[in-house]
Amino acid sequence: MNKKKIALIVTLILVASVAIYGYVNIFSNNTKFDKNELYVFIPTGSTYEDVLKIVEPNVKNINKFKFVAEKRSYNENVFPGRFLFKKGMSSFQMITALRHNEPLNLAFNNQESLEKLVSRLSSQMEVDSTTLINSLRDTVFMKKNGFNNETILGMFIPNTYEVKWNISAEKFREKMAKEYTTFWNNDRLAKAKALGMTSQEVITLASIVHKETVKGDERPRVAGVYLNRLKLEMPLQADPTIIFALKRRDNDFNQVIKRVLSGDLQISSPYNTYLNIGLPPGPIAMPDISAIDAVLNAEKHDYIYFCASVERFGYHEFAATFAEHGVWAKKYREWIANQGVKR
Repeated sequence: MNKKKIALIVTLILVASVAIYGYVNIFSNNTKFDKNELYVFIPTGSTYEDVLKIVEPNVKNINKFKFVAEKRSYNENVFPGRFLFKKGMSSFQMITALRHNEPLNLAFNNQESLEKLVSRLSSQMEVDSTTLINSLRDTVFMKKNGFNNETILGMFIPNTYEVKWNISAEKFREKMAKEYTTFWNNDRLAKAKALGMTSQEVITLASIVHKETVKGDERPRVAGVYLNRLKLEMPLQADPTIIFALKRRDNDFNQVIKRVLSGDLQISSPYNTYLNIGLPPGPIAMPDISAIDAVLNAEKHDYIYFCASVERFGYHEFAATFAEHGVWAKKYREWIANQGVKR
């Protein structure tokens, strides 16, 4: 065999070796986590070195990963966000994944204060709670969208929303304002107008209805009672507003108050609907959509009183007269006393 043939064979072997080495580096499995899927979070402002530290615990061979990352210029183009790694991915596939910011489904409901809401939100997104609450309470933003410190919680319609994990506080608040406008379509606005209420007033009343009963089929009837009281210029006398006022006074929305005592009814607060006529200045919680629609589609009746039922737990007994209401109220007081509930 002449020298030229030997040199050619050696060259071919070297080329094949390089090709095999490259294939192993680029396309072979390079993950070392047990789950089928793993989300990797790259914070805003991260450098290439930061990314390597984040992914290294889940990569078999970081040098193979770096080889592909640098060949594909990822080291010069790092993206922040939430990225999906799948078990068995190659370095090539992981770099591809790190260029696709996966949205998340953001869910929230039943929050009683803006502070509790932003705490829930910041646990699901990159933005911290302080930045988020300051952004939402920005006076320019609130004025532009018709909210204030008391009503801003009502901008959030409980649902599931698709957002990027690293969405900024400013973009997030704009998205929520847009979602609020979308929710209040022409049909809902027309129903609110027919009640002589703004969308925010409907939200405030719905928050009371939401707290009064968890029974969706009963909510339109409860809403009807409160609308009747508003028409008669009666105090709403809603116990959930007293509970809200107590929690707000104590700056403790985690406390559990199962029973409103007679002394509580004298609390000095704009949310005391026993002392003040009309709606409180803002929602006492984040009402779900069924409570909002219950107000907009309230049952028409003559009831102006209701009391928790001791026969149909979770439901209420309704009355058009105080005398009739007194019968149900007496039964409830006797039942609650037998339960030993003091607070």
